[in-house]
Amino acid sequence: MAEAALYDTYSRAPLRFERGEGVWLITEAGERYLDFGAGVAVTSVGHGHPHVVGALKEQADKVWHLSNIYEIPGQETLAKRLTEATFADKVFFTNSGAEALECAIKTARRYQFSKGHPERFHIITFEGAFHGRTLATIAAGGQEKYLEGFGPKAPGFDQVPFGDLDAVRAAITSETAAILIEPIQGEGGVRPATNEFLKALRAICDENGLLLIFDEVQTGVGRTGKLFAHEWSGATPDIMAVAKGIGGGFPLGACLATAEAASGMKAGTHGSTYGGNPLAMAVGGAVLDVILAEGFLQQVRDVSLVFRQGLASLKDRYPDIIEDIRGEGLLLGVKAAVPSSELLQAIRDAHLLGVPAGDNVIRLLPPLVVTADEAREGLARLERAAESVRASKVKKTA
Repeated sequence: MAEAALYDTYSRAPLRFERGEGVWLITEAGERYLDFGAGVAVTSVGHGHPHVVGALKEQADKVWHLSNIYEIPGQETLAKRLTEATFADKVFFTNSGAEALECAIKTARRYQFSKGHPERFHIITFEGAFHGRTLATIAAGGQEKYLEGFGPKAPGFDQVPFGDLDAVRAAITSETAAILIEPIQGEGGVRPATNEFLKALRAICDENGLLLIFDEVQTGVGRTGKLFAHEWSGATPDIMAVAKGIGGGFPLGACLATAEAASGMKAGTHGSTYGGNPLAMAVGGAVLDVILAEGFLQQVRDVSLVFRQGLASLKDRYPDIIEDIRGEGLLLGVKAAVPSSELLQAIRDAHLLGVPAGDNVIRLLPPLVVTADEAREGLARLERAAESVRASKVKKTA
């Protein structure tokens, strides 16, 4: 009855979790699941992290919400930490990744407008992208399954094949304002852009007076072993959208930009009722305390190596089940050689959680606090799942 009162927009797994501890989720019945989905790369420091929970409780006793009519000291503190750690000079806080992308799109368009080029509002995006669920961000993503039934596609987004520099150059016109890309396409199947491609996009933007926007909603805040994924390439954006892991499970996003890129965003051009609320600022600061602690990102890289070696071994031993391994850091993709839904169900049966993606891929996105031993436990469960799918295949053909 309760389910019937909800919109029918989700195809939910029949699992009900009551509480979480680190990298584990526990059902109402007391069953423990190893959470390698992390709420789709959101619970970056695990479930119930004491420092983050403490920061939330402390702020909750003070004030929960303040309109942006007033100064909010927590915003100033968190923005300063983010700008000191990145390319950016300016930050706008949001509640989600889609909102951060909306802000990024508006920032790029407003920049061109403020420079005397109102005709420059088109943004080049890439096939396989996912940028959110608002009308603008589904248009930016360009995937028909998300566009269908919502009326005409929002104008101003020109999509080209992922990784095709010639197509990018051919798509640039006198109306182009920016290029928008995920350094690694998460929803699109954990497809990384090469370092050379990202650096070439930077050069193309510089040559043509365009802004480069990175969508680091899924790839950011330590997920790939650096604070942001683009750091691996050496290519620096003008604007960046961030969310998911920055709040560790609390709704929080941010749009970061250089002072020049943000120069058109004057008072009254953008706003948010809840964006940058005191609770979110307290949690975001506590998450950064953990992520930026000495040695933390090195630990992410070390555990990622354990994963990569184990996954490579599974691919070699189960080529009929696992076709390819992709990703960087703790943003990993297992491309299945069978329908990914079959492997995902077997993974769940082994009390391991993953996340489906495009291109027949299952994402493994454990909390960044995962240990090497927990990684090995996850690999063992994935092997049991692969063995189960293989046995099922043999049974069907017998």
